[in-house]
Amino acid sequence: MAAIKRRGRILTVVLVPAVLVAVNVPPAVAFVAEVRHQQLIDSPEYQAEFGRWDVVELPEDLQVNAIHAALLPTGKLLIIAGSGNDRAQFDAGTFRSLLYDPATGQARMVMTPADMFCAGHAFLSDGNLLVAGGTQRYELLEGAVTHAAGAMRVRNEFPDGGRDFPAGTEFVAPDGKSYRATSAFSLPPAAKVIARDGSATVTASETVVWVESIVEGAPGVTADPAQYAITGLSGPDAENYYGLAEAMDLDKQDYQGIADSFEFDPVTEEYVRVGDMKHKRWYPTLTPLSDGTVLSVSGLDGTGTILPGQNEVYDPATKEWTERPDLFRYFPTYPALFQTATPGELFFTGSSTGYGPAEEGRTPGFWNLDDNTFVPVPGLRDPDMMETSGSVWAGPVQDQRMLVVGGGGVGESPRSTARTDVIDLAAEAPAYTPGPDLPAPTRYPNVVTLPTDDILIAGGSRDYRGKGQSHNFVASLYTPSSNTLRPAAESSVGRDYHSAGLLLPNGQVIVLGGDALFSDPLNTRDADFEHRIEIFTPPYMFQGPRPEITDAAATVGLGQTLTVSTPDAARIDRARLVRPSAATHVTDLEQRTVALDVTDNPDGTLGLAVPAEPTLVPPGFYMLFLVDDAGVPSVARWVQVQ
Repeated sequence: MAAIKRRGRILTVVLVPAVLVAVNVPPAVAFVAEVRHQQLIDSPEYQAEFGRWDVVELPEDLQVNAIHAALLPTGKLLIIAGSGNDRAQFDAGTFRSLLYDPATGQARMVMTPADMFCAGHAFLSDGNLLVAGGTQRYELLEGAVTHAAGAMRVRNEFPDGGRDFPAGTEFVAPDGKSYRATSAFSLPPAAKVIARDGSATVTASETVVWVESIVEGAPGVTADPAQYAITGLSGPDAENYYGLAEAMDLDKQDYQGIADSFEFDPVTEEYVRVGDMKHKRWYPTLTPLSDGTVLSVSGLDGTGTILPGQNEVYDPATKEWTERPDLFRYFPTYPALFQTATPGELFFTGSSTGYGPAEEGRTPGFWNLDDNTFVPVPGLRDPDMMETSGSVWAGPVQDQRMLVVGGGGVGESPRSTARTDVIDLAAEAPAYTPGPDLPAPTRYPNVVTLPTDDILIAGGSRDYRGKGQSHNFVASLYTPSSNTLRPAAESSVGRDYHSAGLLLPNGQVIVLGGDALFSDPLNTRDADFEHRIEIFTPPYMFQGPRPEITDAAATVGLGQTLTVSTPDAARIDRARLVRPSAATHVTDLEQRTVALDVTDNPDGTLGLAVPAEPTLVPPGFYMLFLVDDAGVPSVARWVQVQ
């Protein structure tokens, strides 16, 4: 276990300057201006209006690339790197996760059984974090591909048994060219249907595996479709098991996904293997549904091809995934899909990150899971710049209003937008309407809901992955009730791709990660992954004494009333349940704020009414905050909604 090291910014400047005064007047003037600025941002008046940022550094041996971050119901952060966008770590099989306790500064590494880099995740009702998908193979750009490769469809025509095959399984074409599978795969028995007349129809089972040539370069290239024999099989097996491929080439190879699934248990603090997904996925979205199951959507498959619409559902009771051909629908990778107040209905905000053509599957709208229909919504401004945009509930979830923030063009586009738009999902004819513009065009914004209903918008960059030193250090606070934006204190660390922001139980916000391409304005020097952590202390923590929760039940049922003891009952203005975040790639489908009706009880306690609808309050763990009449929140208590 190791403690954090906090860097006080004022100390770093005050210890230097007398030498500068004797040598050079302009640096001395600059120094005085810096000290005055520091005095300003450290003043109580400034912090009460704008808040403040502090930088936290972990010891080097506990620094991980924060690709994913989730706040567990123990108050600890699970920070998942996997291979961390580092090919050397991937090739070495080095996959990492860190448990970090913001309250104590203690941290430790957690054994990570697969490369969860670019997986999807969602909280389950028992507090476990479901993590599914990740990386089977890193991309290879054109010119770096040394072995011809492609997708091999492997079939089994034997109905009475299946077979497992290891990585390295060899496939041989009729012309003698040989290719090896880069990962293990399994084939179930073929399907056999017996008709009334006693005749039988057998349909081969099939899986797709990536293979590459045994020899380097052009000799491994083929454009001829062929049936491939599997080396080592003989007799009936050699006839029943075979491969089919169209072509093998030296073209660019995209990232490839895995089907591995795990639940992270916050009590034992370890990953537990559960059933694999039916499809390999890289950059998938996992959306919690109101019945406690989880829907997995989109992603790149095991050959680096974006899935055209195969979606599946995880059941926490059975620990298994079920393919849902009735929900076949295409989305670009990491689509922002939210459960609405209506059972069986999701809303796609239009936000996504990563992969997919610019003209397909990007229109926002309502997806009805009962009949697989999709109803688009109008009004979105800059609709061609929704990639790497943020999406969040605007105010309590009962209001059914959503906010989209910033974004940029598809792929490596340098274009970005300062647009924010709002939509009322409960309106008779839902449509996006304008929100206030951000101070600057912003891709990769960190968008975090506070217990006061305000939303912190911080970080991001104007260009793709911070190119040209285009990071935004300005931060803003959005107020849903007035649809207005006001400035917050500026941060000091650039954040872009692979960064995340999360609300902590004490009301602060933690921001971590950042994966810029370059470290200089001319884009000539590679950048290091950002390991510094920042803590944002909102203005409300400088505006007077905080209300206190002295007692509250640890569990409450949907539609029930939670009794809370507080010495500050007379000045409590509102109560909120805030679902903890699980964020990656500007996508956080977990965070939502639930407004609780507050009743003054005769004994001086407060009664907090929890809505009965699981569409509004998906069962699980929440942070309970009381907010006083000055807009100051309490420290949260964890409550499990059952």
